[in-house]
Amino acid sequence: MKTMILALALSFAALPSFAQQIEVREAFARATLPNAPVAGGYLTIANHGDRDDRLTGARADFAGEAQIHEMTHSGDVMRMRPLPDGIAIPAGQQVQLSTGGNHLMFMKLNRGLKQGETVVVTLTFQTAGEVEVPFAVGPVNARSFDDDGSGRVVPEGHGGHSH
Repeated sequence: MKTMILALALSFAALPSFAQQIEVREAFARATLPNAPVAGGYLTIANHGDRDDRLTGARADFAGEAQIHEMTHSGDVMRMRPLPDGIAIPAGQQVQLSTGGNHLMFMKLNRGLKQGETVVVTLTFQTAGEVEVPFAVGPVNARSFDDDGSGRVVPEGHGGHSH
């Protein structure tokens, strides 16, 4: 019986982070170059509830400040700006914070992020409250959660393996 309870507890540790009806998955940050003052955070947030919620903030012990940012493209120019009101997470939908789009910006880093480590970021939602989320630190040039930095394209749904 104890073995079954331990196995069940360990299986829950591998699941995405949840708070009420909010699920956070595929959270990652890019490794930083030496003395880099900023880093980016990327993730998918799903709202399984029947009420809208809003991501209103974030904090991390490795950064003096964390903001939610929007990146827009106008011709050849990319512009980035903070979203002080956060990002809506509509009921029954998911929102992706990704490279080249909306993302978390960690500023005033007090240490670098090293590929292969996991860092914890606390996300704050208007309704769901605070959620501690482990972020895997990928390569400096990672474009997605399972990008190994090699530049090869992994077919969607193949979980990092290729044929």
